Amino acid sequence: LAGRCHEVFTAVIVAKRENGEASLRTQVARTEVQFAPLSDEDIDAYIATGEPFDKAGGYGIQSKGSLLVTGIVGDYFNVVGLPVTSTADLLLTLLQD
Repeated sequence: LAGRCHEVFTAVIVAKRENGEASLRTQVARTEVQFAPLSDEDIDAYIATGEPFDKAGGYGIQSKGSLLVTGIVGDYFNVVGLPVTSTADLLLTLLQD
């Protein structure tokens, strides 16, 4: 990831059952994450924190991993794990149907 841009995709689906019929709404959120150039020492220091071991992408943008990121385009919460705005939009749409 060092010095490169990668994409984070998260699919969200919400469902409502009414009168025996299911209504589904889906959306995929996409966020671009730009990483800083990192030396081997930078990477080793981040690994030594233990933070990357329980993260799906190997870094936690909401914590120490934020120091590795130079910018994002898209929903920050998508990178954390749940695209809150997309989820809220889907829920509102489903409730209004």
